[in-house]
Amino acid sequence: MQYFLNGVRTGNPECVAALNDRPTHSGHIDVLIVGCGPAGLTLATQLSQFPDIDVKIIDRKPGPLQYGQADGIACRSMEMFQAFGFADKVAREGYWVNEVAFWRPGPDGAICRTERIRDMEDDLSEMPHIILSQARIHEFFLEKMALNARRLKPDYDCQLLELSRGKHSVTAKLMRSDKRPFDVKARYVVGCDGARSRVRECLGIALKGEATRQLWGVMDVLCVTDFPDIRLKCAIQSVGQGSLLIIPREGGYMVRMYIELDELHGDERAADRGVSVDDLIAKAQSILAPFQMEVKEVGWWSAYEIGQRVSDRFDDGCEAPRIFIAGDAGHTHSPKAGQGMNVSMADAFNIGWKLAAVVRGDAHPKLLRTYSEERRAKAKELIDFDREMARLFSEKPRTAEDAKKFQRYFAKHGRYTAGVETRYQSSLIVHQADHQELTKGLKIGTRFHSSPVIRAADARPMELGHCLTADGRWRLIVFVGRGDRGMEALRHLCQFLQYDATSPLQFQPRGSDSDQWIDVRAVLQISHWDLDLNQLPDLLRPRKGKYGLIDYEKIFCADLSPQSGDIFTQRGIDRETGALVVVRPDQFIADVMPINEASRISRFFDKIRPNLLQGSA
Repeated sequence: MQYFLNGVRTGNPECVAALNDRPTHSGHIDVLIVGCGPAGLTLATQLSQFPDIDVKIIDRKPGPLQYGQADGIACRSMEMFQAFGFADKVAREGYWVNEVAFWRPGPDGAICRTERIRDMEDDLSEMPHIILSQARIHEFFLEKMALNARRLKPDYDCQLLELSRGKHSVTAKLMRSDKRPFDVKARYVVGCDGARSRVRECLGIALKGEATRQLWGVMDVLCVTDFPDIRLKCAIQSVGQGSLLIIPREGGYMVRMYIELDELHGDERAADRGVSVDDLIAKAQSILAPFQMEVKEVGWWSAYEIGQRVSDRFDDGCEAPRIFIAGDAGHTHSPKAGQGMNVSMADAFNIGWKLAAVVRGDAHPKLLRTYSEERRAKAKELIDFDREMARLFSEKPRTAEDAKKFQRYFAKHGRYTAGVETRYQSSLIVHQADHQELTKGLKIGTRFHSSPVIRAADARPMELGHCLTADGRWRLIVFVGRGDRGMEALRHLCQFLQYDATSPLQFQPRGSDSDQWIDVRAVLQISHWDLDLNQLPDLLRPRKGKYGLIDYEKIFCADLSPQSGDIFTQRGIDRETGALVVVRPDQFIADVMPINEASRISRFFDKIRPNLLQGSA
C-alpha cells in the first residue's frame, strides 16, 4: 500500500481526505445506482474511488442488509476483493472450503461416503473459496465507500418510480417515505435492484426462462449431529428421501443446508405449500438417516423453486446506452452452485471502470456497449450451467455410475464455480490472439492469473496480481526477455511510451502523474540481487505527486525460490523475447503482443480514446 505521496498524514491511510464541497445530489449527477445489493455496492465502491465522479446510490429498504441469503465467495471474487483492499478481512472471518464429500446410498440403502475430493485444483488461484454472509460483504463495501473522498453512503428508504431517457441524461423520479416524489437527473443509471427490478421494467425488458417446478428449502442451523462430515461441503443423494447440500458457515458451528422437497404442480407456487421450518428439519433428518441431527437454533430459512431466467440485453439498447441493469436484475438461477452474488459483483466490476472512464473523459461512450455484450454472454453461460447442475443434483441415483455423474460434473466444472473460467470474446477491448504463444498461461480475454514475484526495490515476496487494484487504470505489464536483448527491448519500449507523440501515455491530463491512466510495470527473469534499479528506464521509476517522489513499486523479478515457482515457467511466458500484456482495469487481459511492436499499443488505445472518435458522453 502506498501513501504519503503528497505529504505526511496521520491516521488510517485508507481514509482519503474528504472533499470540502461534497454535493447534495440536487440537480445533475453522474451516476445513479438503484439497489444496495452486492452488484450495487460493488459498483458504488468502484466509482467512489474517483473524487470527480458524483454518485448517488438508493435502496427502497430502510437500511443495510442484516442477514444475507448468499454466502459463497468464489476465488475470482476474492481476487476482486483484493483489488478493493479487503480480501484479508473476508479470509480471516470466513469458512474456507477445502474439500468436498459425496454421499450416496450403500448396499443396505443407508447413505455412505463415496468420495472426498479437493474443492479446487492446484494453481487455480492464490485465493481461497470462502463462505461468509452476504450481509458482512456488504459491510466491507460500505466501509470502503465511506473512506473515500466523497464519503459515499446509500440513500435508504428511497425508491425509483419512473425513468425518462433524454439525449444527454436520464431523469429518475424518486420517492422517500414522505411520499413526495422528486426528480434526479443523471448521465447514467444502473439498475442493481434484483429480480423484480424497477429499472428493468422501465426499460420494457423481461426475464426469460423457465422454472424447474422443483421445491427446495434452505436453512442456517446450529445443530448437534453424529454425521462425520458436518464441517465439510457435502453433496448427499438418497434414494427415497431426496438430496441435501451441506455448506459449513463461518464461525465454526453453523451450517447451511439446501434440502430437496417435492415437485410443484400446475400453477402451484412455493408459498402455496405452506412449508414450515419444522418441515425442513424433518426432511433433512430423514435424508441424513441413520445419522442423528438435533437442531438447536435456526438462524434463517426459506423455501423456493428453482428457476433460470435471463434478459435479452443488459442496457437500454441505444447506440450510446445510458441505462443498464446488473446482477439479479438481468439473470436469476438456483443458489446451489454459489454463483449468484459472485456473478452479480462481476457484472458491476465490469461496468464500473467503463462508466468511470467515460464520465471522466478518458474513453469514448461506445466503450459502454461492451458491457451488455460481455456480461449477457456470461449470464447465458451461467444459466446453462446451473440448469444442468440442478438436474444432476436432483436425480435419484439408481446405480453407482448414476451417482458418479454428479461427482464428475462437479469436478470437471471446478474452474467454472471458482469464477476463473470467464473468457470474453474479441471486441473493442479484447483483441484477437495474434501472439498468444508468447504467454500460453495468460490468455487473452481471461482474468490475469497471478503468480509470486519479488518486488525488486524492497525484496518483498508478493503476488503480481495484487498490484492490479480497483483504481480504474489500465496496466501494461512487460515480461522482459532474456539477457541484453531483452533489456534493450525494454528500454526502447519505455522510450516510446514516455516520449513518442503517438504513445497513449501522452494523452493523459496535463500535470497529472504519468501513470494516472496507464500503469506500466516490468517483470525480469534475473534475481533481484543482481539488479541495479538505476540502470532501468525512468518510466519504471516515475516521479509523482507535488514533491516529485519516486515510485519504487513498478519493478519485479521472478521468484526463483523452489517453493514459489518462476512466473515465466508457471505462465508459459517466452523467455527469449518476453511479452507485453495489456490488462484492463477489471483485471482481464485485453491483448498480448511482442515488446518491440510499440505501435500496436497505440492502435489499441486509439480505438477507445474519446478525442479520435465522433460523439460525446
